[in-house]
Amino acid sequence: MKILQTLEVEMQNSPVEGLSYIAQSLFDDIRALSEGEIGITRASYGEGESRLATFLSEFAQANGLEVKTDRAANLHFSLPKNKSNKSSNSNTASIWCGSHLDSVPQGGNYDGLAGIIAGLLCLIAQKESSQISFYSLNVVALRGEESAWFGKAYLGSSALFGKLNAQDLDLTQAHTGLSLKECMQATGADIDAILNQECLIDLSQIHAYLELHIEQGPVMIKKNIPVAVVSGLRGNVRHSRIRCYGVAGHSGVVPKELRHDVVFAVANLIMKIDKYWQELLNQGADLVVTIGIITTDVNEHAITKIPDKLSFSCDIRSQDDATLNLFHQFIKNECATIANESVVNGLLPMTGIRFEFDRAIKTAPALMSPDVIEHLLKCCTKQGLAAQLMPSGAGHDAALFAGAGIPTGMLFIRNQNGSHNPDETLEMDDFMQGVAVLYAALINFY
Repeated sequence: MKILQTLEVEMQNSPVEGLSYIAQSLFDDIRALSEGEIGITRASYGEGESRLATFLSEFAQANGLEVKTDRAANLHFSLPKNKSNKSSNSNTASIWCGSHLDSVPQGGNYDGLAGIIAGLLCLIAQKESSQISFYSLNVVALRGEESAWFGKAYLGSSALFGKLNAQDLDLTQAHTGLSLKECMQATGADIDAILNQECLIDLSQIHAYLELHIEQGPVMIKKNIPVAVVSGLRGNVRHSRIRCYGVAGHSGVVPKELRHDVVFAVANLIMKIDKYWQELLNQGADLVVTIGIITTDVNEHAITKIPDKLSFSCDIRSQDDATLNLFHQFIKNECATIANESVVNGLLPMTGIRFEFDRAIKTAPALMSPDVIEHLLKCCTKQGLAAQLMPSGAGHDAALFAGAGIPTGMLFIRNQNGSHNPDETLEMDDFMQGVAVLYAALINFY
């Protein structure tokens, strides 16, 4: 892939500079769609996500943009034909840019949405300035990126690349119990094609993929970096529900050595996880581990009862695939050890603690294209920003595009108050600096 060596766009006078009022209005109007709720909830292939899709479609059409829906129900925005690139007859490939429509339950307004609005602003700037580019721009609004709803991330983009299977479509929504198949059908997705794992796009027609996203963490705030270029994305291994079973009993009469208390068993496991995690960090490993959900059976637990059922989630992330596999196996081994030790001290033969694992859902780490990284860093410098490179701890749809061999790059915008919470926010000046870098990168691909 060749990229123009000299930036044609003088970014200090970027056509996107005067569009901050549109961005602010969009963020405010979209937030109002969730008025009366705690934070923002846009379920993957659900009502809130579809409501946003309708809003964005109407906005795009009102501003003279073309809107299409693909067979996975993702949205695509573009300029009218013959107005977007320098050689529309001989060059049919386009540069894709965008992000995701959905959110976590009671999340923030900028996760995913910032990347879609950034792409729309680039289209509007190109349209109003009559500035043409060698490759046309396709802004994509992807469905179902968040794993919070079905236990699996990147649903809309995975469907595009033929990466969903029958087992995936049987996954159930965490709140409604509806299957992913049912939810996708309700949005008009082509379930037969998705089940057949057809690739729903022509990969040869995608020259590159760029994604602007909020950082979601505290690093850029701490280092006072408004815009950064992403080097790669952590992969992950996730279990939505690991169950631990023990033996129920009266809290007052069963002595410690005869108990099979699931809370203490899982607490023991978590302490072992924490210790091994620190050992690997001390060895220089890249690793984060989260036990995000932990609960006893609400229908049975009581203050005077030794609990015999507990479930918990587990999220392991690393930029190194070997580290992911190593730590995942460590957890399974420790569960087996705890279970075996409890049986030795069982009240009756073969009683004790046992663990059951649900299906492990794995996403491989993804590195961004070196050429695209270099291009984005040059665009940052031209904008007067320090060229900063950093890894992404969170997963993003960009991982699917990179995995498909498409040259891929990401920009991070610093944001305040973290992410996946109602207080998530960003400064408009930071956002517009990121949009200016994105616009220059898009216009100057060659």
